[in-house]
Amino acid sequence: MFDIAPTELMLVAVVALLVIGPKDLPKAMRFVGHWVGKARGVARQFRSGFDAMVREAELAEMEKKWAEENARILREHPALPAADTASPAAPETGAADTAPFPTDAQDAPVMVEKPHVEPAGEDDRPAQPPALDGKAPS
Repeated sequence: MFDIAPTELMLVAVVALLVIGPKDLPKAMRFVGHWVGKARGVARQFRSGFDAMVREAELAEMEKKWAEENARILREHPALPAADTASPAAPETGAADTAPFPTDAQDAPVMVEKPHVEPAGEDDRPAQPPALDGKAPS
């Protein structure tokens, strides 16, 4: 955007040193830096908002294209009737009566009782093996 050569920057620094003076130059540089930071923040926020709007517009356009393509595909290849693809239906007794589990005895899951395991007590502890030197363990 702005093309500032190093010689131009040096000239601005010398003029600022002469006009502002060496005593107030650091304070002036902090002030300028503060405002440059704010300007960059505003520009960043504007750019991110603009990018978000562009992204949303692109997504809406893509969704529209996908919907058109899906409609074209469905027109060219209609879905098969439900009776041809579905398995034999259960009698109409209501949704609460139908279970997702098989009803045949062969296909039904086997219910097994969970074994009860008791912790080992003092009497159930295995005996210590005899010591190699023949003495009893202490």
